[in-house]
Amino acid sequence: MEQEATYRGTVYPWHCDHVGHMNIMWYVGKFDEANWNLFARLGLTPSYLRISGRGMAAVQQNISYKRELLAGDIVEIRSHLLEVGDKSIRFRHDLTNAETGELAATCEIIGVHMDRSQRKSVPFEAVIRELALRHLVEPVEA
Repeated sequence: MEQEATYRGTVYPWHCDHVGHMNIMWYVGKFDEANWNLFARLGLTPSYLRISGRGMAAVQQNISYKRELLAGDIVEIRSHLLEVGDKSIRFRHDLTNAETGELAATCEIIGVHMDRSQRKSVPFEAVIRELALRHLVEPVEA
């Protein structure tokens, strides 16, 4: 399922390191912003998280850098839900240069649904799990 962008932004000069390309700390920040937009689509909205006392915690994150990004580049992230478990989800962000369409980086994350007061994982509510299942990317056949 093609997803609407979960993040759009610009690479500013202060995002760049001494080599002249966007520093890794800014990739992580842009991926983090995409997380919250993806979560909201799944019903894990800020209001839900506040009212229910729930939260999401990243337990694994793997980033692959494909192409450098430079000051002035316009970027876009599209997020893909890959797996839904009882208490966790696995998803991938694809960060592209919006002008050229080139893939700049990917980030795959496993996130766990948790009770913030007990600091332990808990199952997703049925309504959230059902909504998440509708957003699953269809597996690609080899």
